[in-house]
Amino acid sequence: MTGEQRNPPVKLSLPLEYQQDLFNELRSEDELVLLARGLGLLRVVINLLHTFDAAGSNLIVVVGADERENGWIGEGTPQSAVYGNTTQQSIALAEHAAVSKSSMARGLSQVNTDAMSVGAREKMYAQGGIFSITSRILVVDLLSRLLNPETVTGLIVLHSERIVATSIEAFIIRIFRQMNKQGFLKAFSDNPESVTTGFSPLASMMRNLFLRKPSLWPRFHVTVAKSLEGRKKAEVIELEVPMTDGMKDIQNAILECVEVSIGELRKADTGLELDDWTLDSALHKSFDVIVRRQLDPIWHRVSFRTRQIVNDLTVLRGILHALLTYDAVSFNKYLDTILAAHQPPPGSTRQNQSPWLFLDAANTIFETAKQRVYSGKPAEGEAPASSDAFPDSLRPILEEQPKWSLLAEVLEEIEQDNYLNPVPRDDSNSTILIMCSDQGTCRQLREYLQNMHIHPAEDSHEDDSQRKPSAMFMMRRKLRKYLEWKKNFARVSASLFAENQRVLDGFTDQRGNPNSYRGKGPPNKRRRIRGGAACAGGGRLVNGSLQLAEDKESQVASLMADIQPTDVDAMQKDEVEVDTLDDMEDFFELYDMNDLLVIHPYDGDMDEHVLEEVRPRYVIMYEPDAAFIRRVEVYRSSHEDRNVRVYFMYYGGSVEEQRYLSAVRKEKDAFTRLIKEKGNMALTFSLEGAAPTDPQEQFLRTVNTRIAGGGRLVATAEPPRVVVD
Repeated sequence: MTGEQRNPPVKLSLPLEYQQDLFNELRSEDELVLLARGLGLLRVVINLLHTFDAAGSNLIVVVGADERENGWIGEGTPQSAVYGNTTQQSIALAEHAAVSKSSMARGLSQVNTDAMSVGAREKMYAQGGIFSITSRILVVDLLSRLLNPETVTGLIVLHSERIVATSIEAFIIRIFRQMNKQGFLKAFSDNPESVTTGFSPLASMMRNLFLRKPSLWPRFHVTVAKSLEGRKKAEVIELEVPMTDGMKDIQNAILECVEVSIGELRKADTGLELDDWTLDSALHKSFDVIVRRQLDPIWHRVSFRTRQIVNDLTVLRGILHALLTYDAVSFNKYLDTILAAHQPPPGSTRQNQSPWLFLDAANTIFETAKQRVYSGKPAEGEAPASSDAFPDSLRPILEEQPKWSLLAEVLEEIEQDNYLNPVPRDDSNSTILIMCSDQGTCRQLREYLQNMHIHPAEDSHEDDSQRKPSAMFMMRRKLRKYLEWKKNFARVSASLFAENQRVLDGFTDQRGNPNSYRGKGPPNKRRRIRGGAACAGGGRLVNGSLQLAEDKESQVASLMADIQPTDVDAMQKDEVEVDTLDDMEDFFELYDMNDLLVIHPYDGDMDEHVLEEVRPRYVIMYEPDAAFIRRVEVYRSSHEDRNVRVYFMYYGGSVEEQRYLSAVRKEKDAFTRLIKEKGNMALTFSLEGAAPTDPQEQFLRTVNTRIAGGGRLVATAEPPRVVVD
């Protein structure tokens, strides 16, 4: 057998120049790689692991990978075994092994449970291969010498931004480097924003990782820009969607509440750095997490009001997100639950409601949200006596999200383009891929697209060709469900409060004199009067906070009469919740990829797999995401024979646009700061993890400090040992 037949060439899947340069760097030396999010970090890691896997005589340990990343990296080769409770199969390393025809490749083996015996793990380590081991199991095996660090070929560390000096992963790296001077160590991260906090953050991370060279790859890197912009780029159409007046009013009111809450936090003398506590930072996804992390060391000393405001920031940011993603009915329902959760129980005298509920902006939020769903209907020929007078009946408004109609127009444009201007045959499918932020938005869009051509019976006289897509059928159904939910919700809340009050009253009667209130009103008399006044309508309580407004039964009845199911509604089938698939062969078949419309949420590195499997010709980004834009750029530059048209939708002048621009700016500023720190960073030559060379320090390390009972202080030449019990 010749050498070429014994060691076939390893085939990689790195088509772009920056990927090849990064791979060559990693093969030649150890370094910390900081890659911009969306540029395919996991692809580089998989190809690097495949080169060691194809050799067949290596023991590689992957640290820091989560369950999903283990599935993507790949454990599906026929030779690989299943260890612990792992049964998931993946294709990444298996595909590489099949393409390269590597007979010695074993794939990835997971060790993520303690159900495996010690003997099985020891036998597994002796055979070699690529192992993804959880940190707790790995540190035990290293300390007990079940896994000898000297036999490990190298260590691959993912999510290196999470490693601090006191973490388990840092301890694992220290043990590995102290016992193994020859093995390689490579760390990866695609979150540069986390490496810019503190003093000299890059140098601190390099010290924890026992590495000397950082490798920074931002989007504006010359090689990256050349790789993504030099070839034929994807066609991008930017669509700015104006918000409705009601959405603008609610957004401004929420931002006012957020700004007031941040101001209240600043007034609290916490002694912390408050420069980052701004309204612009509050739009970022991790703002409430950052605030809580800064307050954690002094959480036991902060006041109840400060803790409450920190929780309120999370609630307000959730409302801000729901405004742009929920429909009007679901958003109003969400606000009802928030207001009910913040209401004190009837009869309570505690003044601990959230401060933002006392603002006029809070009243604007709840009133405008209700007006987007339904409003008062004056009697025929009559005008309300005053602006405060509440009408006797209600009429549905059912404001639609502005993006819905634009999405229907885009789909119609794509359909016309496919029919009138057939494109030359290429490797792409005519699939339409719609990307959203979460599963809830995916379900909402699916329901809208299924029902947008269903119109109420009163519009039946219009020509079908003249009708525009509408969400009226979907919104009427949601409003009917909302009114039923609200009626049951009010009944359940009243019964719960009444039961609690009966228990409290009985407890009070047992302890006190039952005749002490003779001739006086009952102690909860004022509560009943205030509660009765609250049911009259919306507004504020005596203490100035908002109350949950209740509509009259006559008003709800008139509204239900307006939205009763019509004949067209009755003809529509209900959603199928459970399908046993007994007759699947008779009634089911595979879809043609050219006629498929896929709605998928943003899912990190999984988006790259979606693009490769679906091969869409049209991509509609229902919400902006900087990482996905780069994944589309990488996908288009990697496949010259595939055409992609991207529709980029966002609300103009909204927090959605500001959040996207802020995320791009934060990443650019983070890389700029890291580049400057790398240029000024001093080189350190003592990071091999060796034992201290100072004689005095060596003596102190060998002194046995366990001298209980006044025993003699003894110094031994044996190194300290860690006993794992």
